Amino acid sequence: MISASGDGPNAKRVTLEDVAAQAGVSRALVSIVIRNAPGASAETRKRVLEAADALGYKPDMRARMLARGRSRHIGTVFGMIGLNFQFNTLLLDGLYVAAARHGYELILSAVTKSRDEIRAVETLQGFRPDAVIMVDPPNPAPVLAGKLPVVAIGWSVDDPAVDVVRTDDHMGMAQAVNYLAERGHRRIVHIDGGHGEVARARRAGYVAAMTAIGCQAQIRVISGGETQMEGYFAARALLDDPVLPTAVIAFNDEMAVAVVESLVHAGYRVPQDVSVIGWDNSALSKLPHTRLTTVAQDTEEMSRLAIERAVARIEGKPAEPREVVLRPELMIRATTGAARDE
Repeated sequence: MISASGDGPNAKRVTLEDVAAQAGVSRALVSIVIRNAPGASAETRKRVLEAADALGYKPDMRARMLARGRSRHIGTVFGMIGLNFQFNTLLLDGLYVAAARHGYELILSAVTKSRDEIRAVETLQGFRPDAVIMVDPPNPAPVLAGKLPVVAIGWSVDDPAVDVVRTDDHMGMAQAVNYLAERGHRRIVHIDGGHGEVARARRAGYVAAMTAIGCQAQIRVISGGETQMEGYFAARALLDDPVLPTAVIAFNDEMAVAVVESLVHAGYRVPQDVSVIGWDNSALSKLPHTRLTTVAQDTEEMSRLAIERAVARIEGKPAEPREVVLRPELMIRATTGAARDE
């Protein structure tokens, strides 16, 4: 049934029957006029539209789209912990903007410690989304793959039913490691991002880059996470080691800033004693007192491509290649320099 509601949460719901009574015609004629379908005279159309306007009738567009088989909703599943760092916040904002351009609305559902991906997806299904976008969830294989269009942002998925938009984490890590190696660094430590798929990819990229420059013996990964608090704990592990590394590459900017602050509080200089590199090129990295060297990702482009692929799959249009891998860029600022003389 096509229906409408007045303004405000407590307003009386205005129905087709109300409009029909006001115009003195049948409900079927009102439906024909509202849908702009043939079958009503010009005089009847004018009377029905005037009645609808007088009553404040507004067609329920969601009901219309459901009747046509679409909800104009794109579900988005994201990790709640991940939302604590600025990259995912920018990504979600970009998704809202890109979805609106195509006439779609985002429906968000979070994965938390007490709410797994299955529960998050069940919530989305109540809104009958036309597609789902996954933003770095903990599950490497999206549960809705093959059931409706799914786009994963940030990590590689083997399933051919899932589109992927991600940054080349191996390339970004190689850029960071090679830049440090050119400045004499060999004891380069990586503070990882935990157990997620993006963290795994960056960890593997770090190991590959260190091996490529002949520093297999210097490979060291410290367990980290995504938040500044986890960065502080990781920095304590660094400071407890009798041999301080000359450089640190953190999983994201939040972690990197926490490492810088911990080193400075302990009496070390950045970058003279230890160089630090973050990841994401967030607003935090650009602050005047931070000026953090970081690996940049283009969140606007990632969001745009993800929405375009979701919409293309919804409409049955081609969207190739299935996996789009964007090139990162190392942004060199104040927290990196030559390795200290030992």
